[in-house]
Amino acid sequence: MNDETPLPFRRDPRERFYRRERQSVPAARAFARAALVGWGIRDRADGITLCVSELATNALLHGVPPGRGFRLHLHCEGDVLRVEVHDSGDGWPRLGISGEGDAESGRGLLLVAALADKWGVVERDPGKVVWCEFVPADAGSLT
Repeated sequence: MNDETPLPFRRDPRERFYRRERQSVPAARAFARAALVGWGIRDRADGITLCVSELATNALLHGVPPGRGFRLHLHCEGDVLRVEVHDSGDGWPRLGISGEGDAESGRGLLLVAALADKWGVVERDPGKVVWCEFVPADAGSLT
């Protein structure tokens, strides 16, 4: 192998822990945006960061007990970008509107369901992982 042989493009997983505080949501959004830029993913970046914001907000409001935090994990496998938010709370997210007409909350998972290709929730001990997946056109295969 000589110096001109290109190395395979790698998208190492990105992960960060956030405490239970208001500034964690914009910090998680900025972290996700930086990961997407670093990976060369521009297609659907706005929708992906919006979903990160919604999942982080839900974790803070409903899933993170006082004194705890949540973990944001981003990774690519093949052409699929997966966003995971891990929390240690008992609450289990449900799809649906909790507010009336022009209420300011209760639509986060509806946005995630509309923007992501797939989403779901799995148990962990303690708590859960809420995840969503995207297939951006510019993700490129990792294999």
